[in-house]
Amino acid sequence: MDGSRLYLDYNASAPLRPEAREAMVAALAEAGNASSVHAEGRAARKRIEDARRAIADLVGGDPRRVTFTSGGSEANATVLTPDWTFNGRPHRAAALLVSAGEHPSVLAGGRFGPADIHEIPLDSDGVVRLDVLGRMLEPLAADGLRPLVSVMLANNETGVIQPVADIARLVHDAGGLVHTDAVQAAGRIALDLASLGVDVLTLSAHKIGGPQGVGAVVRAHDDIVFAPLIAGGGQEKRLRAGTESVAAIAGFGAAAAVARDDLALAAMWEGWRDGLARTISDCGPTAVVFGVGTSRLPQTLCIGIEGIAAETLVIALDLEGVSVSSGAACSSGKVAPSHVLAAMGVPVEVARTAIRLSLGWQSDERSLDLFAKRWVRVLEHVAPGHIRAA
Repeated sequence: MDGSRLYLDYNASAPLRPEAREAMVAALAEAGNASSVHAEGRAARKRIEDARRAIADLVGGDPRRVTFTSGGSEANATVLTPDWTFNGRPHRAAALLVSAGEHPSVLAGGRFGPADIHEIPLDSDGVVRLDVLGRMLEPLAADGLRPLVSVMLANNETGVIQPVADIARLVHDAGGLVHTDAVQAAGRIALDLASLGVDVLTLSAHKIGGPQGVGAVVRAHDDIVFAPLIAGGGQEKRLRAGTESVAAIAGFGAAAAVARDDLALAAMWEGWRDGLARTISDCGPTAVVFGVGTSRLPQTLCIGIEGIAAETLVIALDLEGVSVSSGAACSSGKVAPSHVLAAMGVPVEVARTAIRLSLGWQSDERSLDLFAKRWVRVLEHVAPGHIRAA
């Protein structure tokens, strides 16, 4: 077998881009705390502010409204708070409404109490039920209660893109605030804060080829401000205390600057994604693509293969030099039915077969041919009686 590995797990973490690595090495070679006023401190501060501008540009935002965190999960936990201010006055959210397919860091509810967290159901394609959301908002608005609604822009498992602009209009009409987790969408579809209409979005560096361990909150307005999750020093305009990780932030900024160019690859990615699906379907056994009836990220494929457990496929593919994910991996490393697919009404026995393949900045057309050859070998081991002739 060709000894090179085939990496198809960008939604878990993208390989570090050379531009990000160079920016990090340069930052690590210098001393200086970005809060210091001497020359070294000012140099560190410049690296952070350059990164802030690049990240704002990626989402059509204002660099003054970008707050750095330790990653996407912390960014989500930061904004999922009842405590906001509007023009310096309390602007409290009485309830948190989240889609049933959110990342666990959002489903956990941040600083809201369990009784104040409510799930918005998904339809069979994995799209938020706008009709149900409208009905959930009505009694809150009638009682003068302000909700915070959090719906991810694109799902990490299925790639399904949510109608966030429509959601934002509904929520704002009800007097609420809107957050979108844009971690998986950044660098894969065009992002523009004004068009999305949300009040705040969150990002993670390592999904776009930056380093792990750094993320960002981007607010759409100066007058709406969240209560900090980590309080203490004056860093990040007192919205996130703690000495900034200059090297990680510099790498994030470098990755964000390059990730904008990836948008030109969307049509190519979509063709390759569909080519992977055809390879799997043509070889047998029966396969089902999840979310195929609606808009999806161009580089994400979530597919179930009849009668073969996802865990079996992930291990078999790994042994053949192909890295993919189960759509249902939990932190323990065990495979459980996906909460996303369950919310879509997918039967448990089908959900247990789901694997996720995701492309990114290093992917090329050769990946399709390499995958096709290795996929056949995998089937020869795990389902020899079900292989169909090409």
